[in-house]
Amino acid sequence: MTQPHIVGVRHHSPACARLVAERIRTLRPAFVLIEGPADFNERLDELYLPHRLPVAIYSYLSGDERHHGSWSPFAEHSPEWQALMVAREVGAAVRFIDLPAWHKAFSHMENRYADVADHAHEERAEAYERALTETLSVQGRDALWDHLFEDGCDAGELARRLSTYFDHLRGEDRGSQGNQAREDMMARWIAWAMAQPVQAGHAQALVVCGGYHAPALARLWQGMPADLPVTPQPSVEPSAESTPEMAARTTAAAPAGALLRFGSYLVPYTFKRLDAFAGYASGMPSPAYYQWVWELGPEGAAHRALQQVMQRLREKKLPASTADLMAMHLRAQGLARLRGHEKPLRSDWLDALAGALVKDALDAPLPWTYRGAMRPGTDPVLVQAMDVLAGDTVGRLAPGTPQPPLVAAVQAELAAHGIVLRGQLKLDLLGEADRAKSRVLHRLAILRLPGVRRTQGPKLAMSGERTELWSLGEPLEQQAALIEAGAWGASLHDAARARLEDDLRQARGRIGPLAEGLNQAAWAGLSALSDSLLRELQGAIANEARFEALGPALSVLHTLLRHGQMLGMADAPVLRVVIAAGFDRALWLLEPPAEVSPADMQPHLEGHLALRRIVADVLADAQDRAHDANSANAASLLDIEPARALAVWQRKAADTAAAPVSRGAALGATLSLAGRAVGTQVQSQVHSQVTSHADGVSEAMQLLHSLPAPVLGDALTGLLALARETLAAEPAFIAGMDRTVQALDNADFVRAMPSLRAAFAWLPPQERGLLADQVLALHDATHLSRRTLTAPLAGDAAPEQLAEARRVEDEVLARLAAWGLTLPGQDTEEAAPS
Repeated sequence: MTQPHIVGVRHHSPACARLVAERIRTLRPAFVLIEGPADFNERLDELYLPHRLPVAIYSYLSGDERHHGSWSPFAEHSPEWQALMVAREVGAAVRFIDLPAWHKAFSHMENRYADVADHAHEERAEAYERALTETLSVQGRDALWDHLFEDGCDAGELARRLSTYFDHLRGEDRGSQGNQAREDMMARWIAWAMAQPVQAGHAQALVVCGGYHAPALARLWQGMPADLPVTPQPSVEPSAESTPEMAARTTAAAPAGALLRFGSYLVPYTFKRLDAFAGYASGMPSPAYYQWVWELGPEGAAHRALQQVMQRLREKKLPASTADLMAMHLRAQGLARLRGHEKPLRSDWLDALAGALVKDALDAPLPWTYRGAMRPGTDPVLVQAMDVLAGDTVGRLAPGTPQPPLVAAVQAELAAHGIVLRGQLKLDLLGEADRAKSRVLHRLAILRLPGVRRTQGPKLAMSGERTELWSLGEPLEQQAALIEAGAWGASLHDAARARLEDDLRQARGRIGPLAEGLNQAAWAGLSALSDSLLRELQGAIANEARFEALGPALSVLHTLLRHGQMLGMADAPVLRVVIAAGFDRALWLLEPPAEVSPADMQPHLEGHLALRRIVADVLADAQDRAHDANSANAASLLDIEPARALAVWQRKAADTAAAPVSRGAALGATLSLAGRAVGTQVQSQVHSQVTSHADGVSEAMQLLHSLPAPVLGDALTGLLALARETLAAEPAFIAGMDRTVQALDNADFVRAMPSLRAAFAWLPPQERGLLADQVLALHDATHLSRRTLTAPLAGDAAPEQLAEARRVEDEVLARLAAWGLTLPGQDTEEAAPS
């Protein structure tokens, strides 16, 4: 029986690309079958457009609950690309024969052309390669590959070496279920091609696949049916945002309400993304170097690499003298002879470079001896050298290459709003036109579009700031990113919403990122989020174990609910449900006594503030409905019980085991609500729980007097954070605080100073000035300016240092007085110890 010619390759290997081209020209097969996404077969002509390489096929599957994208990249020195080009040259029929990227076999793979295709196989492969490196005395799998295959041997010898290598690498291992599914698909294509009639003088079929798959395909294809393989497709229900191509490929309906988006498009790629050292598990590192090998041969590539590396090092002011270059040449030639290479290979040149140019001890392994991202501590000379060998080539698609609908939709949106992606753009968020521009830019930012970056603006979607500043540009990678973002939807609104929802799911139930995501939704005008996301939020709230994590998130959500009219988020149902659940959970978390660390103090106070604002809004809403006959029967804004919050705060303020800042905040919350205690049925229920101003000041002073000096300011911080408007203008409170501070001895004053200063930082400058006026009046010093108390102290010493110095000075004077000694000008009675 005629056998297919199966060429197992390492992806992006120039030697394998040379072998594939030679075999196709020699054998002139009727069919050239290539490991690639079979769903792209009807659009193979797109690959023959005059693109500038590298390019990639980006395939995606996106739905309400999942998203996956995978790339199949091609450089000129890729065996798959040479198979495509040379097959057309000899008139062969070309087919991609691998599963589409949305198949579950690719669920954990971002790149189809990964080296080790199978975690279960990895240990066996590493053991085999480790034995080879030890036997051949080379370091690293890339150096091993160069030693065996990139040395310029003839095609017949190269084919024998590759076959032996991959047979031992795979052995009889069946591989993972994903690889079995892929190989089953590829074997079916081989069986089909082998059953087709061919002209005399032509080989039947030539297969180009990853070397790991080659031994398995040689065994599997003979047991497969000869029918044309059917490309698997995900179950999908066509929708308004499906393209005609997508709808035409629909084979089964999804469950009601489900939506899957899937497809494949060509995208520009870059050598930086192709480089193994950037994290891509590609067949080869240093794509620029191997492109030079393809174009110029090993000697020409070495000369180009040395020229580029030396130029880069001199630009970066790193050591690279002519003597160093001569030493590098000598070392490389010596290493090549020692290792049995006819001419120096990549690892020889790199080892020579390290030996000649790196003068200090290495803090990290040589970066070409391992795979993955470069490790911290790598010598700067080596970092620059590897960057040069990676290259900065950026691919470009030919004009007319089909693109997803999102690309045209984004261009139309930018044009409609007069946005040019160039320079700086300043927006006034209170203007409707600028607000619309802001929404467009925030949607692009959610899609992570390069060249769109906000450099200035408020953190919350509704805040006192009105100016937003964007830095806009059109970097080379922007087109690829926009095409890839087309996986999320056909319009900018739909794509941004789908991407944001996926980001929120990645938060895995953490309330902080979920709340921030809703804030992003408000900025981008994405008020309608999915029911599944609502369930995520409710689950995150139910599982949150820390009040300090829940409180700030609740503040963000409540701000969006009450003040999101301009953003399209006001009264959104998702917010009402989540805030009601968060309010209940926060009260449960606040109830038990617990310490509050300094790092948690700010979020703890934000939690109290959020609860206070929610209660105040519900009370105000009830009062408005009571006074407005037309809205008396309307549903309340939130389904919460204000009386419960007030009860928790009262218990917290009286709990001596609770943290002082929490006790102060709880008492401050009840004081700040005192003015809302009359007038409505809801308020009458809490009237007995809300403290009057006079009684509140008395309770505040009692709380402060009961605490030791070091935490006095913590309780005051809580009081001012929650009831600043009530207490800062209350003469009785100012007088009480003045007496409290005066009653402290020197030692306690020093201990109390840090927390007291932090507490008064809650007062804005104008209110600190009014407070200073009241203190001066208490001490009959109104002839002095308030700047006497509010101006910064002269010199570099902090107030705490001055207070400590005064305490030490008083101790010294007291000891001198005890011995009957006084300093000149000192009052004896004042110096005598008490």
